[in-house]
Amino acid sequence: MSRTDPTRASSSPSQEVSGRGITLDQVTKRYPGQAKPAVDGITLEIPAGKIVMLVGPSGCGKTTTLKMINRLIEPTEGRIVLGDDDVTAIDGDELRRRIGYVIQAGGLFPHMSVAANIAIVPKMLGWSKERIAARVDELLELVSLNPATYRDRYPRELSGGQQQRVGVARALAADPPVLLMDEPFGAVDPITRQRLQDELINIQHELQKTIVIVTHDFDEAVKLGDWIVIFSEGARIVQYDTPERILAEPANEFVENFIGSGAGLKQLTLTRVRDVDLAEAVVARSGEDAAEVLSRVEAAGHGHAVVVDDRERPVSWPSRRQLGRLGVLGSTPDVDLPVIGSGATLNDALDTMLVSSAGAALVTGRRDAFIGVITVEVVMEAITRARASAAEVQHDAPVGTNTGSIDLVPGAPAGDEGAA
Repeated sequence: MSRTDPTRASSSPSQEVSGRGITLDQVTKRYPGQAKPAVDGITLEIPAGKIVMLVGPSGCGKTTTLKMINRLIEPTEGRIVLGDDDVTAIDGDELRRRIGYVIQAGGLFPHMSVAANIAIVPKMLGWSKERIAARVDELLELVSLNPATYRDRYPRELSGGQQQRVGVARALAADPPVLLMDEPFGAVDPITRQRLQDELINIQHELQKTIVIVTHDFDEAVKLGDWIVIFSEGARIVQYDTPERILAEPANEFVENFIGSGAGLKQLTLTRVRDVDLAEAVVARSGEDAAEVLSRVEAAGHGHAVVVDDRERPVSWPSRRQLGRLGVLGSTPDVDLPVIGSGATLNDALDTMLVSSAGAALVTGRRDAFIGVITVEVVMEAITRARASAAEVQHDAPVGTNTGSIDLVPGAPAGDEGAA
């Protein structure tokens, strides 16, 4: 099979893809006593290194489809191919060690520390204590949690967002090529959800895993997905395409109704902050003389200075007037600081700017380090350019159907189905 594998803002052509492709070949799930199958003969190609979102109404079979990939639910018929391997008949526990899995609230074991939770699969695989300890710290850094602060804490000592970050770290512990996520951000508040989504985008930009996510939130699907599968009852695929194409060309009235009103506004989620030009800022550090910083601000013709800590994270954004009243710059973080991650969407950026008296927002990259300033004017220019170019971009969608079959394994006849 040869398919175009387009690159969205979440990936870079120069980066090595660490994920593996997944294909479900005519997979069906029937439950005893039910007249209709929960999943009806689905054939679905999930490209390596991409984020694929499974969306649809409640009870449509999207979670069942996800769980059949790692065989938490065994398919009744059909084959599941991971990379070049038909994994339908291998041991289920062995398969699950090769696939990361994240659920709501992280699914952490409450009696185990953060480090112990993350180390579960590496321990099963026989890693040394030294290698496990290094991997735990590496992953905590990856999900923006300070290892010294969090490795020995217990889940009850963490916020919901922190628990979810640890859940992602645990799923990545053995460096699996595939990550499955079942409503991963559904149990947290909207602000935390946005931050977790941004963190996942940053992680994916760095790691290039194959990620499949079930969500009920179409806005989340547009924000995170390279590809979106829209299901109706029985996991019938109604449309499988890029977010851009689904918003611009919904397949039918079912998709239109599922998208809902405000499709034009949803276009704002198609461009990332990292894709626009950021303004520079005068950067100062906690403990510096405010008068000296004010002089640099005036010389640069700026209205504010960005104060960062020893890890380059922004802690405050004082104006010229505020600098004139200060002696030295403090280190206490401003809880109302308008900060947005570089992987966030322009829609998120605009929301953040609404609370900023400066009419702009601070942008952070990996490990929450400050990288620049985004303004309303820059966002509006980017929106205009994105609308002009979106109509010109066309991609061949991966295979997604509930009829027919495809030859997945060299030499295997089309339609050859393995027993579950």
